Amino acid sequence: MTNQTSPHKKTNLKNKTVALFATCLVDVMRPNIGFAAAKLLTDAGVHVVVPEGQTCCGQPALNSGALDDARKVARTLIDAFAGYDYVIVPSGSCAGTVVAHYSELFKDDKKWKPAADDLAARTFELTTFLVDIMGADIADVSYDGVATYHDSCSGLRELGIKDQPRKLLGGVRGLELTEMQEADVCCGFGGLFSIKLGEISTAIVDKKTDNIIATSADTLLGGDLGCLMNMSGRLSRRGKNVKVYHIAEVLAGMTNIPPIGGPDGEDKK
Repeated sequence: MTNQTSPHKKTNLKNKTVALFATCLVDVMRPNIGFAAAKLLTDAGVHVVVPEGQTCCGQPALNSGALDDARKVARTLIDAFAGYDYVIVPSGSCAGTVVAHYSELFKDDKKWKPAADDLAARTFELTTFLVDIMGADIADVSYDGVATYHDSCSGLRELGIKDQPRKLLGGVRGLELTEMQEADVCCGFGGLFSIKLGEISTAIVDKKTDNIIATSADTLLGGDLGCLMNMSGRLSRRGKNVKVYHIAEVLAGMTNIPPIGGPDGEDKK
């Protein structure tokens, strides 16, 4: 496991520039998450930019074994984020790809490996950065509901993300957090896994949604849009009225749009 966590001591970020890697899935399916992440970072007191040259981190190609294609995409990302002090990602899986896999991906490339290592050292998932680097707290935000939280596989196992989102949610007025059984077990999405092995993926997400339903929570939260879309879709097909949001949307007070997969949402899966 690659764990970037550090003691909860606020880092002085004066004159530092933070680049937001919005991720391709957020850009196409749920831009509100990117706007929420930018708001959280700005409210925490850092200067945020969104480099135009960013695309995908290369995770789909990497997971498929198409390593040459993954390197091509990764090089574009490395160039897009060169020179920024920090790169922040509202996704454990995309951040995990950069932090935990880029070094191995370029292990035999003397030109690109130093740049890949440099980007990995500057890249943080959103809640990790807010808590472990900035020591930030959530204030003046409320959400009326009972929520349960899903720990996405990549964020948890590759980056050690578990306590950080819960600490931040603890500052949201009116929000009651109830833990589901096996919160740290896969939702069955796994990117292309859910397409290539649909029956297995469905069995996994059925077990996950069983655990969500058992909490009686009216809201499901998480840090990865792919996982949230997968669970939202299955909950909907089972006729369960559970609102699904990315944690950034709740923390930023930006839940005034339909939930993920909700009525009139563009991200229904």
